[in-house]
Amino acid sequence: MRIALGLEYDGKAFSGWQSQPDCPTVQDALESALKQIACGPVRTHCAGRTDAGVHALAQVVHFDVAVQRPLSAWVRGVNALLPPAVAVRWATEVPTEFHARFSAQARRYRYILLNRCERPGILAGKVGWCHQPLDEGAMQVAADCLLGEHDFSSFRDAQCQAKSPVKTLYELNLIREGDCFLFDFHANAFLHHMVRNIVGALVYVGMGRQTPEWLPELLAACDRRRAAPTFAPDGLYLSGVDYGAHWGLPAATGMMLVPRNIPA
Repeated sequence: MRIALGLEYDGKAFSGWQSQPDCPTVQDALESALKQIACGPVRTHCAGRTDAGVHALAQVVHFDVAVQRPLSAWVRGVNALLPPAVAVRWATEVPTEFHARFSAQARRYRYILLNRCERPGILAGKVGWCHQPLDEGAMQVAADCLLGEHDFSSFRDAQCQAKSPVKTLYELNLIREGDCFLFDFHANAFLHHMVRNIVGALVYVGMGRQTPEWLPELLAACDRRRAAPTFAPDGLYLSGVDYGAHWGLPAATGMMLVPRNIPA
């Protein structure tokens, strides 16, 4: 039997999704809880391997298990055994052909950037931070240059293991909420650190260090060394994974908005 789960977690408590020796990871925490419900080892597979400090609002995971359990056991039962920073949102049985990673058609990320002079306090670890004023219009013009299919090598981490740097970016929208910028990304797939590297470049444009025309130049250069530094993981959220309707998965929910009481 194959089970799919919807998961949310606070990434600052973990060294990323993937299991590592001597480091707390989301995968280890989840598999430890699942093992107790399944009465045996369980191996999980996720839609996107988030890095250390990166959060998830709608991670999708699948695993195979031989025992019969009510779906509620994979939600409430597992949640009772997970650390507070991780929670299962839903569980459903899926065909054995389903794969959380390879069946995904697209993924969505949101980056939340606090833009004010003072560093974050209550939102520490949950948002990125830039103390200099940012030009929202210039950043959106620059973001629009990245839409479509491109070689994103200039925004690719050196350790990226993707077979191809060519990805299709469907949407990159900027929304201002009080003192926060929300960057919403939607693409068929993402390279390692791609979102954080794009945010870093857009912040350079917003500060006036570069013009919007710099983004097409970076794309054409295919050279990571010419781009801006990688932005902090704190404000990055895996916010959704797109699957075909025939899999019958629940719609992604839990899209995070920043608190409305942050002063503008």
